Amino acid sequence: MNEGQYNQAVKLIAEAGQAEPPGRMYHVAFGSGNKLEVVDVWRSRHEWDDFSPFVANASKEVGVEVASIDIEEVRDIITP
Repeated sequence: MNEGQYNQAVKLIAEAGQAEPPGRMYHVAFGSGNKLEVVDVWRSRHEWDDFSPFVANASKEVGVEVASIDIEEVRDIITP
């Protein structure tokens, strides 16, 4: 995914009323060129499952094929 696709997907998700979905604690986009990636931290799997259709729809609309979504349990978050 490139920056333009990312920005458009974020806009589509916001237009669907999901700019601040319940349960999302952190959202980080990183990378450059056509290798932009996203990591989200969610309070629960259920809340991610409720939100994931918005990601799928926006990804499809901007022409991004989601290769994989890895779901892992968070072990620790360290903040300043």
